[in-house]
Amino acid sequence: MKFILIPDSFKGTLSSSQICAVMDEKIKKHFPDSLTVSIPVADGGEGSVDAFITAVGGVKEYVTVKNPYFEDMESYFGLIDAGQTAVIEMASCAGLPLVEDRKDPRLTTTYGVGQLILAAARKGVKKIIVGLGGSSTNDGGCGAAAAVGIKFYDRDGRQFIPTGGTTADIDRIDLSGRDSLLEQVEIVTMCDIDNPLYGPTGAAYVFAPQKGADEKMVEFLDGQLKAFAATIQSGLGQDVAEIPGAGAA
Repeated sequence: MKFILIPDSFKGTLSSSQICAVMDEKIKKHFPDSLTVSIPVADGGEGSVDAFITAVGGVKEYVTVKNPYFEDMESYFGLIDAGQTAVIEMASCAGLPLVEDRKDPRLTTTYGVGQLILAAARKGVKKIIVGLGGSSTNDGGCGAAAAVGIKFYDRDGRQFIPTGGTTADIDRIDLSGRDSLLEQVEIVTMCDIDNPLYGPTGAAYVFAPQKGADEKMVEFLDGQLKAFAATIQSGLGQDVAEIPGAGAA
């Protein structure tokens, strides 16, 4: 018999590769003469880097970045295509399992994702693929933006790094400090949803409950994102609210 194993990850517990290993072991126990083919897959969340490397070959690069609570941790990204393309899964540094019993999307950050993007750019890649999924965050990507040099200021002119609970405090966004390395890199995001940034089908209402938000906090977070979108539109002239997938991760 031939078994083809194509599982996605079990959110917060096992990666696709780990599930393949468990399945392979049990199949061999009951059907010792069988052939198994493992094909790890992922939806942009946990295991996305492993899925790419298994499918097309490549290596993992390890780097110290910030976790969802601005604490140092070891994370990674993948290098494929002879080192020309990097694959990042935001769950590897902003993922839900990393907060354990501290779920609070008002406080968590995507800062580590931006650090991974910069680390990959410094390797000289031409393209960076960022898998969106499995996050513990609701910060509109502000943390990642701050890590690559974008500055956020409040109404008193103080610079700060917004989290999910403070995006409404942003009064001005300064793009001038964005790392010039990124000018040479194409960034592609992998996303399998089309939710807008805010509203009944937006990031807070649909995804924040699994990140620790109760009904009152969901309403608060949605208001934060709505205010953030208005700041982007007034300050940068871009309407991001209804972009399909803006509410991802």
